[in-house]
Amino acid sequence: MGFRFLEHTADVYVEAWGPTIGKSFEDAALALFEVMIDTSTVKPTKRETIVVEARDKHELLYKWLEQLILKFEIDNNVYSRFQVEKIEMRWKIFHLEATIYGETYDGERHPSRVGVKAITYHRMAISERKGKTTLRFILDV
Repeated sequence: MGFRFLEHTADVYVEAWGPTIGKSFEDAALALFEVMIDTSTVKPTKRETIVVEARDKHELLYKWLEQLILKFEIDNNVYSRFQVEKIEMRWKIFHLEATIYGETYDGERHPSRVGVKAITYHRMAISERKGKTTLRFILDV
């Protein structure tokens, strides 16, 4: 499991991977917040549930990360731990349920790095092989 940042001229290009699609989504979320802040400074004192539905896996990844950006922008929360409980197909719709852990953003304890405006579909890729799922996506900064 893990993530890394790939070369890109203007935005942040992320590759996240894990043994399952759920673990890959967890690392994608961690990479998102690592772009914005140092996640090691975030105490996982708040616990929240997120539910996302989408027509395909690309849209599911997009909506998952979009929900997390909105949690930061609207609720003023930062997160350091992500647990995807399940990703399943229900009535031809992908359904993701996850628990996220974090706290209220504090500029003193969580110095800002780069602001993320949005996730994009440009160059988004999901590769699933036996025992490994790799995600690639670009964050608009």
